[in-house]
Amino acid sequence: MSMNVGGNDDDFNSTINTTPLVDIMLVVLIIFLITVPVAAKTVKLELPKVSNIALQTKPENIVISVDAEGKVYWNDGLLPDKATLLNKLAAAGGQKPQPEVHIRGDADARYEHVGRVVNYCQKAGIIKVGFLTLPVRA
Repeated sequence: MSMNVGGNDDDFNSTINTTPLVDIMLVVLIIFLITVPVAAKTVKLELPKVSNIALQTKPENIVISVDAEGKVYWNDGLLPDKATLLNKLAAAGGQKPQPEVHIRGDADARYEHVGRVVNYCQKAGIIKVGFLTLPVRA
């Protein structure tokens, strides 16, 4: 005589018990909810309010163009000689704040003519001198 105590061995429960996993996740969530406000503590300040109002007006940029023949133009106006260019640059150099000088040199112009204009800007005390070019098309 034998006795069958455990039931049938073929009745195995093969599903995963997720209850301990859910318990652990809830504990971790509660720990994060408690610690995050402590870690994100900042000093309470009242920051000053400012407005963006320009105190000085910026002067217009000066565009000096040099064509292929070496003629110099001041904002689209032809300058008769170098003395006029030097006088205008000296007047611009004395302004507070100084305007920027943008030099446009023709691609066929000799370097000598453009270099002379840069030299005149240096003599007049112009601090910001730039060159205008066309972007390369790809």
